[in-house]
Amino acid sequence: MTELDVHPTDMIRAAGAVVWRGPEAAPEVALVHRPKYDDWTFPKGKLKPGEHVIAGALREVAEETGITALLGRALPPIHYLKGKRLKRVDYWVARAATSEPYTDVDEVDEVVWLPLKEARRRLTYEWDAGLLRALTAVPLATTPLILVRHGMAGSRQEWAGDDDERPLDEVGKLQAEVLTDALAAYRPVDLISSTSTRCVQTLEPYAESAGLGIRQERLLSETYHDPRAALRLVSKVLDSDRATVLCSHGKVLPELISGIIDRPGDVQLRKGAFMVLHHADGRIVGVDRYIT
Repeated sequence: MTELDVHPTDMIRAAGAVVWRGPEAAPEVALVHRPKYDDWTFPKGKLKPGEHVIAGALREVAEETGITALLGRALPPIHYLKGKRLKRVDYWVARAATSEPYTDVDEVDEVVWLPLKEARRRLTYEWDAGLLRALTAVPLATTPLILVRHGMAGSRQEWAGDDDERPLDEVGKLQAEVLTDALAAYRPVDLISSTSTRCVQTLEPYAESAGLGIRQERLLSETYHDPRAALRLVSKVLDSDRATVLCSHGKVLPELISGIIDRPGDVQLRKGAFMVLHHADGRIVGVDRYIT
């Protein structure tokens, strides 16, 4: 399980992706040449202040290559010293949605597609070669199931009405906006939510931006939670090839996660956090966790 929740505050943060295209049996990957360093590497760059790491990865790929990418599972992060400060670069497997690269930024003067063996020879840094090895450790083409815990919604004790109608507070609304950018990286097409207002509101900004509806399921709510039925629902999703988001509660998700992941480890999610289960051929091949 890749944990991307907490990092030292003085760490330099950057993000990028190993972008691939073509058949899984013989993929090509995109490399960029940086004239300042005269090196060949994968597209990446520093995060902007307040930018979610996922959004930063896609932005950097687009700026340096012109490629629109669809994120898959996270790859092992790279750490190295930049002067006296530690720098962390988070990488993802990313499938090219557009495959004609171009660059109009000063940092990059050439973008090429190369088969894996040729890419290995061209890469300047040994740590990038490690990313190539991790790239093919499991299937390249995966489908995401994204499990979201609703955003902040104030105090249960201070809410006088039906708890299912308790809405997001101002922090929760901001979390929902950040989540929108993160979800866009995976392009989910099915949105499933607990009937509770705070869960529906957590998905609404993405639903509106993507022009999608939200399917509400009482069995995912705290009031009407049905563990067996919820597990059957998720099992059907895992059998499909449709990218899906499911939003529920802190009292529902841990049991659900434990039921679908072997050796799940920490199954708790903070409010507004989400877990991405990458699956292929009915098997989960990657699990990533994020906060908003």
